[in-house]
Amino acid sequence: MENNLSLNDQAVAALRESAKWSLFLSIVGFIGIGFLLIAAAIVGFAMSRLEDVSPGFSSNPFITMKGFVSVIYVVIAILYFFPIYYLYKYASGAKNALQTYNSEQLSDALVNLKSHHKSLGITVIVIISLYIFMFVGVLIAVSSFALFFFSLKKKKILVGFFISHKK
Repeated sequence: MENNLSLNDQAVAALRESAKWSLFLSIVGFIGIGFLLIAAAIVGFAMSRLEDVSPGFSSNPFITMKGFVSVIYVVIAILYFFPIYYLYKYASGAKNALQTYNSEQLSDALVNLKSHHKSLGITVIVIISLYIFMFVGVLIAVSSFALFFFSLKKKKILVGFFISHKK
């Protein structure tokens, strides 16, 4: 079943402008990914130069993070790549479709825009989930600390710490 959809001048102008801004944002995004990868390399190099033992300390506290920070930067760059790639594919496809009046190219471009929005939506869901897990983790940590603290008070281990003022 073929449906013909025609766009008026306002819709074409809006798609054309959307494609221009999307192209700009995708190029800036690719540059940002490049900066993330450069930062990963610099941080990885700097962390690899750290001594295993710092002067005045028995061990360097940053030793455990030597490669971890660089890996996090690379993972963020990889995750950032997909929405930016879909945005770029939308921008270039929409621009070409509007220049050649090709509805198939416009359809493909809009599918890429859908993929861009879908990947951003999934990212937002993951980030909100992580915030919820962190909030629950902080609540558990604070409540367990409070239980431990008050159990010490109850056992009168911290008697000197608590001074009661009786009137």
